[in-house]
Amino acid sequence: MIDTHAHIYAEEFDQDRALVVERALSQGIDRILLPNIDLDSIEPMLKTEAEFPNVCRSMMGLHPCYVNAEVKSTLDTIYAWYDKHDFIAVGEIGIDLYWDKTFRKEQEWAFAHQLNWAKEMGLPAVIHTRDSMTETLALLAKEQDGSLTGVFHCFGGSVEEAKAINDLGFHLGLGGVSTFKNGGMDKVIPNVNMDFVILETDCPYLAPVPHRGKRNEPAYTQLVAHRIAELKGVSLEDVDNITTNNAKQLFKL
Repeated sequence: MIDTHAHIYAEEFDQDRALVVERALSQGIDRILLPNIDLDSIEPMLKTEAEFPNVCRSMMGLHPCYVNAEVKSTLDTIYAWYDKHDFIAVGEIGIDLYWDKTFRKEQEWAFAHQLNWAKEMGLPAVIHTRDSMTETLALLAKEQDGSLTGVFHCFGGSVEEAKAINDLGFHLGLGGVSTFKNGGMDKVIPNVNMDFVILETDCPYLAPVPHRGKRNEPAYTQLVAHRIAELKGVSLEDVDNITTNNAKQLFKL
């Protein structure tokens, strides 16, 4: 299996990162994909990738929560990294109107700007959306010229939203929310198209049941897969094979 979205470079893992990777491997999770969030995360992310070169691969982008008045110069710095390193995706990027709407216009501009990087470089886009599904889909539809691919990571929306995402050629990243009793995903997952599903943890956040509220880690990808298999009425092996192939194709692994 592949954990397509994990922040194991974060300080939450500074004490036991090697053990965390070991536990993931022991659970059959042999790839861990690392999304960038801001300028400060680049160094620890690349260091983590260098430490586990057969397991980890990095992405490059600016997370919407870190967009501010300096967004243009920040993006210039981030863009320059594409000449220095081989990244598998533009991410994580998007729109987040949950915490703060102050830089909403800047978030939208940064999102469109980075989607154009994805088109220019032929890379998938890894999209973060919170309290902004309508705005994100509208902007993506405007930028979609048939060449954009990617994933709405940490998907927790409706069947209609899942279909709208798939219609735009994008995947759904399913993680810990899929296992929450009150998450509503038990009504959604039976109806999603498995050709567009990939697995993720978004660790250290959103640990699946029975670890909810604790630190999440890539080994728990297995728990997400179990829940999807249960809700779809298919075998764990099927979920493993389908989602792993989807991730390999999407990120050209």
